[in-house]
Order: sequence, then structure tokens, then C-alpha cells
Amino acid sequence: MTRLEEGLWRWTTGHPEWKPGGGWEQDVGSVYWEAPDAVVLVDPLVPQDDAGRQRFLEALDRDVDRLGHPVHILLTCAWHERSAAELAERYDAGVRRGAADALPAGVAALEIPCAQETVFWLERAASVVPGDVLLGRREGVELCPSSWLPKGTKAELARELRPLLDLPVERVLVSHGEPVLSDGLAALERALAGYADA
Repeated sequence: MTRLEEGLWRWTTGHPEWKPGGGWEQDVGSVYWEAPDAVVLVDPLVPQDDAGRQRFLEALDRDVDRLGHPVHILLTCAWHERSAAELAERYDAGVRRGAADALPAGVAALEIPCAQETVFWLERAASVVPGDVLLGRREGVELCPSSWLPKGTKAELARELRPLLDLPVERVLVSHGEPVLSDGLAALERALAGYADA
């Protein structure tokens, strides 16, 4: 678990379905955020080892009890179900899958049709949370490979992501790769720059 600011954490854990050569890293990222009226978990994956699992759930239980807010689980895409069902049952939580669902205060959703994905904006945390459409790289972020898109092209993906450039983005908390923890808007601008005329 990495504390990014008060009430905002990102953690990584090994995905149980990962296989070598699959084109993505074994460790995937999840986000915990204390919204004004909710505890928000984005694409949560509980650690798989017994000791890590126990520590994680005990810490999460303490935070949920301390805040006294309902838990909302946000999924960026259908295949990021991960531990959503388990945590929804544990906390009597709602699972939100996109902009059509009622979202907690301070959370907005940008639908990305060509990727069948939702990118979430955590306003007070100035953080964008994508699923697979943006991958973390040492120099920032990049668009996912064309082969990851259920339909459409990378140019279409860039066009659908462009509304993010109107937000005061500080962080891009990716699921795959290294997150961008400062100057997130500049990182997004660089990632989309090659598609300016798309």
C-alpha cells in the first residue's frame, strides 16, 4: 500500500490469472479513496497470500469502521471484477460499472466506448483512474496496444480520452505499470500528442 495523500492510497498485488508473455505485468494496481460521503475502491484486488490478505482486510475494516460511510466499488471494465464480489458482500457495497450508475460525490466517469471501459475522475484527489486504456511507463503514460481494444483504433481511443485534458489532473493512477504521481495533465498531453488530428 502506498499513501499518496490523506485518504488516497494505491496498492498493487499479483493477479492470480497472470501468465508470462501475456503483455502485461503480474502486479496490478487498485485504488482506495475517501470521498466526501463514501469509501471508494477502484478495481480492488485483495492480496492472494494468507498473511497479506489478513493484513489488508483488517486495515480496510478499520478504515471503513472509522469513517462510517458506505463502500462503493467502481469497475473500470467488466474484466476487472477481481475481488469486487467478495468485498461487496463483506461491506454490503454497491458495485458501479460506469457513468449510468449513481456515483459517490466527487466522482465522475468518462465512458470510452472503443475500449468498453470507464475512466474515473476523483475530483478532490485530482486523480484519473483508468483500467487498461492507459499504461504507466517510466516517462509517463501511453495508450494501450491496439490489440487490447475490443473495437476501434488508437486514434479513436485518443479522441475519446481527450476530455481528460480539460481537467486539473495531478495523478494518473494506472492499473498496469507505474502511476504518474505529479504533473498528470502533462503526461496525458504527451500520450495524446501524436493523435492531435485524430
